[in-house]
Amino acid sequence: MTAQELPPPLPAATVTALNRPDGTLHTTRTRSWNGWDLDVPPGVFRPGLTSEMIADRVLSGEIETRGRRYLAMGCGLGLEVVAAGIRGAGHVYAVDVHPASVETAVRHHDRLAGPGGCTGIVADLLDGVPDGTVVDVVTFNPPAVSVRVAEDPDVVRNVCEGAPLLDRFFAQLAGRDVLAPGGEVLVIASNTADLPAIVRSAAGHGFDAGLVLRHDWGDGVLTHLFRFTRSGGAR
Repeated sequence: MTAQELPPPLPAATVTALNRPDGTLHTTRTRSWNGWDLDVPPGVFRPGLTSEMIADRVLSGEIETRGRRYLAMGCGLGLEVVAAGIRGAGHVYAVDVHPASVETAVRHHDRLAGPGGCTGIVADLLDGVPDGTVVDVVTFNPPAVSVRVAEDPDVVRNVCEGAPLLDRFFAQLAGRDVLAPGGEVLVIASNTADLPAIVRSAAGHGFDAGLVLRHDWGDGVLTHLFRFTRSGGAR
């Protein structure tokens, strides 16, 4: 898939209206998924339906983690971390720049999937992931919204860092030996983000984009689940 095949970002006013903070980020909340009630501490991202799209596919094996080394980038609450542990991942890495999110994701994994098998890492994307860490699968539901919808840095961190964050991510992937040969990176984003810029960034750092899923929410928002692999099968 090329950048030219993707829709441009929605108008700024539409993006802002769709992503207006509800004022609960700094409170304790809950999130129900797959029959479980999970606590969401202050500052931790409460996952929505796009995060659930990732977690459901990890749990079902459509995104296969069984026996594979799996890294959940921007793990937040940890739905996909739990799903990978239940699925039987070889090892799970829960990575987030927010320490409370890492602690929460690992705690939910150990409670629901069993203790052990999950390493929490506080890191700015891959900058901080220990040298020698190698994984087969990465998923990322990035805060790629194209418009800054609040000045609260925690809202920005959770929602609207924009496409430049993905450019840093792909640059780090290209510059480090984190992704195993034949590894895959699944990224989900909608046209509230700059999808063409994300795909151009990936291509510029040596990654080909494939489309796994395109979901039309009926309100102008088009969610895309991409699978990125190294161009030409390079390491």
